[in-house]
Amino acid sequence: MDNAIPVLLLITVVGYMAGSIPNFTSVGSLADMSRQIGEFGLIVIGMTVVMLAGGIDLSVGSTFALADFTVLALVSVAKWPIALAIAAAVAVGALVGLINGLLIGYLRLRAFLTTLVMLTLVRAVVELLLQLYSVQIASSDVESDFWDFIGTGSVLGAPFSFVVLIATAIAAHFVLTRLRAGWRIMAVGGSRRSAYNAGIPVRRTVCQSYVVSGVLTSLAGVLYAARLSGAGPDTGIGLELTVVTAALLGGNSVGGGRGSIGKALIGAIIVSLLTNGLVRLGLQNGASSMVTGFVLLLAIAIDVRWAKWRYKLQSKVYVSPAYLALPPTPPIDAESSSPYAVNDRLSAVEIIGLGEVDGPEDVILDAADNLYCSVRQGDIIRFLAPDYTRREVYAHVGGRPLGLAFDRDQSLVVCIAGMGLYRVDEQRNIRKLTAETNRSRFSIIDDSRMRLADDLDIAQDGRVYFSEATIRYGFEEWVVDALEGRGNGRIIRYDPATGATRTILRNLLFANGMCIAHDNRSVLFAETWGCRLSRYWLDGPKKGTVEILISDLPGYPDNINRGSRGTYWVALAGTRTPAYDLAMTMPAFRRRMARRVAGDEWLFPNVNVGCVVHFDESGRILDSLWDLTGKNHPAITSMREHRGYLYLGGVTNNRIGRIGLPDADPEWTGPTSYWGGRP
Repeated sequence: MDNAIPVLLLITVVGYMAGSIPNFTSVGSLADMSRQIGEFGLIVIGMTVVMLAGGIDLSVGSTFALADFTVLALVSVAKWPIALAIAAAVAVGALVGLINGLLIGYLRLRAFLTTLVMLTLVRAVVELLLQLYSVQIASSDVESDFWDFIGTGSVLGAPFSFVVLIATAIAAHFVLTRLRAGWRIMAVGGSRRSAYNAGIPVRRTVCQSYVVSGVLTSLAGVLYAARLSGAGPDTGIGLELTVVTAALLGGNSVGGGRGSIGKALIGAIIVSLLTNGLVRLGLQNGASSMVTGFVLLLAIAIDVRWAKWRYKLQSKVYVSPAYLALPPTPPIDAESSSPYAVNDRLSAVEIIGLGEVDGPEDVILDAADNLYCSVRQGDIIRFLAPDYTRREVYAHVGGRPLGLAFDRDQSLVVCIAGMGLYRVDEQRNIRKLTAETNRSRFSIIDDSRMRLADDLDIAQDGRVYFSEATIRYGFEEWVVDALEGRGNGRIIRYDPATGATRTILRNLLFANGMCIAHDNRSVLFAETWGCRLSRYWLDGPKKGTVEILISDLPGYPDNINRGSRGTYWVALAGTRTPAYDLAMTMPAFRRRMARRVAGDEWLFPNVNVGCVVHFDESGRILDSLWDLTGKNHPAITSMREHRGYLYLGGVTNNRIGRIGLPDADPEWTGPTSYWGGRP
């Protein structure tokens, strides 16, 4: 949605200019514009990096002029080797950026005023130097094929400066989206206080962003000097205005923390085409600047208002409720003979870590009986056996860790909402396994990146099967996915032997709990909004097919795990209600609710009554345990059977529960069930 406006504007500008200006799309015209876009785009990328970190750099015009003068003076007057002169010019730009970074990042001066002052100071230096050396530069001629190639050469038909821009854009995109330095820039721009609290070096990150801006701006100045071989007092004047316009027009936020290199390129192309087209249409410089100013005002207005508009637009257009008719709710009355009959067997469970954990969504135990849980702060907490009174942060994985599983090497594999699948080995080293999968060919939604990796289990061959609850919403927006009642979830398989990640099932109703069956021939999975459990066959004559195991649960299933004696457990995070079931058959009603009612007043699924259900291989319900009072575990999202006890976790709870199971095998554990020992 963020890209819709700049892309539409780009198409409009190209269409208008192509229809109004003769030969606008000719090869020669495109080549000339590409050279200008190459130089201008580098500065826009530098400005975008600064803006993503929450700042602004108004000194780019003067830095550009200084780099232009420096490389020409060193090549023409001082007769330096061209490569050395280019390096010196880039270093001068980096120095200006470093001064900006030190003043703004470390001394905490205001970015707008500081870079405005730097603009004035550097411009004064350039004018002073021009008075001394402009005649010598103008009267000198650089005879060098390498210099001519930089200015007017091509690579495979593309202007050299444009090739430099594309290479820089790819590298910058990789840094911002794949490397720690880029993540830090985005985090600092999003919230400096939160970034500081998370241990990110905020001052250094801000300083580095200005250095990057200085380097890219001076590199653009070098390309400009090679193309025109001239330095004048008007070089770079007003450039900061057009650069900021391009960065904002592409969709990058003036407040920081939101944007991309792709948006910067779109903005750079729009502004370059617009300014070039206005000149070719015969507008005077004043009129052209006026249009640029109006475009800047429009971009700022859109940026300021978009944060509010996008949520209103999402509720009106993006949210798309579907018709969902669930099977009748089985009886749960205490007096009924139903296996789901409510009881209060969880009211007196033993409490572990009361107030020491925040939202232990999943719990798991290792071969040494230590207890682990994933909490809201991005930590994996470990309670040490045998009494579980001692706790420690086993690993800080970041994000919102959810499902947990031990592999054959006793490394902990974790699903992290918004990040993907990660592995923590016994030495507590953290490694990303996967965060991306194949994209659906005809999907409008980009489902290649994982939004909400939820639960997982590991097969005997080491392959990891995990669920992504929804491809449309993040962890904090799960209720919107509930409102839609649409098959937005999927099951993904990660193969550590090949590193391949593939989606194997799509269109699931909030794909959730995952459990490899005891015979290792199938995997059980839960669809929360569908209130059902299903089986996906991994081997045998039914390989690759799905069959429903339990179709009419009385609540919303979450995690599934093995139990002793060949059985299974599933957590019900809440119970169904007649009103919500009825609303799910009325998509028009839910659509009107999303458009007209505040989000905190929507009709919600009931997630206030905790329950765990015990069932066998065929889906027959063996038992159910409830906490009617809601005092100990109001919302249960996970459970693990271990040595005759059942351990309970909940995404909204502040404790872990433990209850004895009289009929369970007192020696059975999850690690031995998966990797050797008792079945």
